[in-house]
Parts: sequence; structure tokens; C-alpha cells
Amino acid sequence: MSEDIHFDPYRPDEMAERVEKVGVAKARLGFLDLSALGFLAGAFIAFGAQFFTFVTHDSPFGFGLTMFIGGAAFSLGLVLVVIAGAELFTGNNLMAMAYASRCITLRELLRNWVIVYFANFLGAIAMVLWIYATQQWAFNDYGVGARALLIANAKVNLTLLQALVRGTMANTLVALAVWLTFAGRSVTDKILAIIFPITAFVASGFEHSIANMYFVPFGILLKSSPQVVEVATRVAGGTLDLANLTWPTFVIRNLIPVTIGNILGGSVLVGVVYWFVYLRGENC
Repeated sequence: MSEDIHFDPYRPDEMAERVEKVGVAKARLGFLDLSALGFLAGAFIAFGAQFFTFVTHDSPFGFGLTMFIGGAAFSLGLVLVVIAGAELFTGNNLMAMAYASRCITLRELLRNWVIVYFANFLGAIAMVLWIYATQQWAFNDYGVGARALLIANAKVNLTLLQALVRGTMANTLVALAVWLTFAGRSVTDKILAIIFPITAFVASGFEHSIANMYFVPFGILLKSSPQVVEVATRVAGGTLDLANLTWPTFVIRNLIPVTIGNILGGSVLVGVVYWFVYLRGENC
């Protein structure tokens, strides 16, 4: 039996229906599956984060172009999540569409988000330990480690408002990247759909909660290396205050507000808006 072969992308209204159906399937996944796939997603995003750190640590280009290149490198993380298959908290914020259509309950939505969020955290922390064990941070006379330390320190010194708004903007773009993959019919389509929104969010300096679960703990670990601190201080112009690079400050001043912002961006600015346009009035 022959099958029709399509090369055109799915229409936005078809994309909305596909997102809704996937949201239902995600809500019904068992605890072990969610946990394992969530762990993988945390590790995948951490792969993208360490790749970003490595390729930007000694860039000869200006700030903007360097961040653009780093953003493209960071895209690896979401490519792995979408193509290899994993459960990412920020992408799963689009499940708000299935909830708005009453296809899943609030309990099912929150269950998925909580399990995936903490599984993402474990995956990211595992990558922190693995990358630290590689001693990649000592490459180029500790230049890679210095870059990682400065990235982490900048994140914990944001104001609460900055963290919240940058988190909102970040997951607006991440959720849009995931949304765009639902238009694609091939692996190539999906990868191309991911690269530009993710590059834009990273290059713009926005904040992603799951990526920060790698960036900041890795910086906290490197804070104990005198060689890394020395090089980072030199790069920073001779002075470097690491007083805020601690676990409590990370959680309170970065992770919590960034997570709230991520939910607003992914669920409301993308999920609810597209639900309103294409699915309102339709119930499962």
C-alpha cells in the first residue's frame, strides 16, 4: 500500500492539534519513564551549555558575534532533546494548551512539570560532575574554567526583576522553537526550526532555568580552584567578587525567578496564545 509523501510543513492549526495530543501523551507517562527522560533532557541541555562555554571562552570576535556563535553551539541541547527524545521542563510548558482544552487535569499538568523539573536538575548536576572530572575546565591555561566561572557569577548577580524578565523572554523563544518543530516532517526540518530561536535566546543573554542548573553549580564547583579564580580575575579586569556565587543565592536570586519567568513565557506567551487562536472553544 503506497503512502502519500508530503514535503510541505504542517499548518499552524494542525501544529496546535499536534501539540495538544502530545501534551496528553506526556501527561500519561509513568513516573519512571518521565524521570529517565527528564534526566536525559537535563544532561542534553548541559551538553549544550558546556559547548557554549567552550566555543566562547577565547573567541577573537566581538561580543555580539561571539554570543551568536555560542548560541548556535548551545542549540545542540534542544536538538538532542527533540530528536533523540527527552522530557524538558521548559518545552513541556506547552502542555498548557492541553490543559486549556481540558484534555488533561491541573493535577496531571503539575505532576509532569514537577517530576520533569527535578529530573532535569539531576541530569544537569550529573553533567556538572562528569564535565568537572574531565578537567576540560583546565584547557587553554584554565581559560575554559575562567569563562565558566564568570558566566555563573554574572547569573547570580542579576536582580530578581532581571532574572524574571530574562527568564520570560528565554522560554518564549525556547517554546517557540519547540512549537516550530511541530511544523516539520523530517529531522532536518526540526533541526532548522530549533537553531534560530535558540541562538537568539542565548545570544540575547536571556535566562533558562535548566541550563542554569548546569552553568551555576559548575561555577560554584570551580570557585574552589585557585588557578581558575586567578585567570577569571585577570579576564574580569583585576577584580572579581564571588560572594554571591553560593547555592542559596543561586536558588533564591536566579533559579526561582527564572523558573517563574520560563513558565510565563512558555505557557502563557506561547501556549495560551496559540490555544486561544486555534483551539479555544474546542474540548477533548
